[in-house]
Amino acid sequence: MPEFLDLHSKTSKAVRAAADAAVRRHGLHLGQDHLLAVLWREDGRTPGEVAAALNVTTPNVVKAATRMTAAGLLTRRRDDRDARLVRLWLTDAGRALQAPVENERRLLEEELTADLTDAERAHLRSALAKIHRSATALLHPSADAEVQGAVEE
Repeated sequence: MPEFLDLHSKTSKAVRAAADAAVRRHGLHLGQDHLLAVLWREDGRTPGEVAAALNVTTPNVVKAATRMTAAGLLTRRRDDRDARLVRLWLTDAGRALQAPVENERRLLEEELTADLTDAERAHLRSALAKIHRSATALLHPSADAEVQGAVEE
């Protein structure tokens, strides 16, 4: 396996396991913290809007929202103007998780990057953003072509 892909795979698995352990301390499954973060920024979004924000499928959001509703973190309500739409709303318990979960994630990031200088952290973020763009373009080549075309015009 190419060196970058091998190292990235091992790193991704280790970081994911550490992040999973961190959010589990707050009764969440990995990924649910991301769904909550979308609603912390803008409560009352539809599952489709949340899915688009997270780059996942709507059925994945619906499945997570069902679990989170059962856990008392979310409620689902029909849209006031369009009864076909369902919106996800934070409960008090869901809102109360914001500070501890964000703190947990901040501490994890600090621990993971403790051996890096500030310059190395900035370079790592920049490099990862570029790799993310490249990987996304490989997955969605037509969207990349549309963006490139708009830039050239």
